[in-house]
Amino acid sequence: MTRQSHILRDDAPRILMVGGGTGGHAYPAIAIADAIRAQAPRAVIEFAGSPTGIEWRIVPEAGYAIHPVSVRGLQRRLSWKNVTLPFVVAKGLLQAHALIRHMDADIVVGTGGYVALPLILAARSLNRPVVLQEQNAFMGLTNRIGKRFADRIHVAFQEAVPPDMGERCRLTGNPVRTSLTKPSRDEARAHFGLQSVRQVLFMTGGSLGSQAMNEAMGASIQTFLDRGDTAVIWQTGERYYSRFKESIPAHENMRLLRYVSRMDMAYNAADLVVCRAGASTCSELMLTGCASLLIPSPNVAEDHQTMNARSLERAGAAQVLPEARLQDGFVSAVMDLLDDGKRLESMGREARRLARPDAAADIGRDILSLCRHSPA
Repeated sequence: MTRQSHILRDDAPRILMVGGGTGGHAYPAIAIADAIRAQAPRAVIEFAGSPTGIEWRIVPEAGYAIHPVSVRGLQRRLSWKNVTLPFVVAKGLLQAHALIRHMDADIVVGTGGYVALPLILAARSLNRPVVLQEQNAFMGLTNRIGKRFADRIHVAFQEAVPPDMGERCRLTGNPVRTSLTKPSRDEARAHFGLQSVRQVLFMTGGSLGSQAMNEAMGASIQTFLDRGDTAVIWQTGERYYSRFKESIPAHENMRLLRYVSRMDMAYNAADLVVCRAGASTCSELMLTGCASLLIPSPNVAEDHQTMNARSLERAGAAQVLPEARLQDGFVSAVMDLLDDGKRLESMGREARRLARPDAAADIGRDILSLCRHSPA
C-alpha cells in the first residue's frame, strides 16, 4: 500500500506508541494511549519496546500489544559493547521499518528511552508523522535527537521548550492519574488511622527505596514524633523495609510501610511530602497540590531530577535539599517547613497552579488530529 492511498483511507486511526526502559517513559505512553482510546474507541493502538525493559511487562498488563525492537544505549565509558552498537542500531532500524509497514501505522508516538529512536527515524523515512512527549525539565538524549524529525513535541516543563521548534512545541504537562485527587483529607487520614493528628509527613524514596533518604529518616524519626501532633508515613521501599522494621521501635503515630499501594491516600493525607523529583512524581505533586521537600537522585542521566526540582522551587511549589546535605540539613529543613503553615499552604497552591490534569487528553487529541482523524 502506498503512503498516498494510506492517507486517503477512511477507517480507524492506527497509532504506534514507543517509550520505555523505565516506568517514567512507559507509564506516560500508556496514559496517552488510554486517552486516545477514550476519544476514538475504534483506534488501533500498539506498542514497540525492548524485551528487557519494564514496558515488556506493564504494556500487556494495560491491555495493549507490544512488539520487540532491538536497542542498546551508548556506554558513556569506554566499553567493547560500543563496538557492536552500530550493528544493534541497524537491526533495530530494520525491525522498526518492518513494524511500521506491517501495522500500516498512521503515526509514531515516542515518550523517550533508547528504544524510541529507531522508530522515530524509521517513521520519518517512511513519511509518517512523529509526535514526542518529554517528561522532564531537561530533554532526554533520545528526544534531543528526535526533535528534529518531529511534527510535534509535547513538554511538561517550560525549561524543556526547545528554542528552535516554534509552534511545533506545546507545553502540555505530563499524563498522570486524575484519580489521585479523589480522596478527601479526612478520608485519606482515616485510611492510615491518623484521624487525631494535626500534621502528617509522608516520605518516599520510590518503590525500591533510597538508602540515603531512609537513613536520614531513621536518624531523625524520633525528633518528628516527639512533636506529639505530627504523624509520619514512611515508605522504605522493598530493599530496606526489613532493616528499619527491626531497628525502629513502633509508634502510634508512625506508619512504616514497605510499599504504599494507595498513593492517592498518602498524598491527600500529607501536609508535607519528602520525595525524589522524577517527572511523574513532580506531576503528581502538582495535581494533588502537595507542598514538598524534593531530594533529587544524583544517580540519574544528566541530573534531570535536579532540574525538575529547581523548576518547582522557582515557582514556589517546593523546596530542594540536595542528597549531599541530608546528613546535616534534613531535620532542620523538615522542621522549618512543618512549623510554617502559611508556607505549606502557599506551596500547595503554587503546585496546584502548575498542574495540567488534562495533559493526556490534550496530547491524545493532537495525535488524532495529526492522524487526520477527529476524536470520536
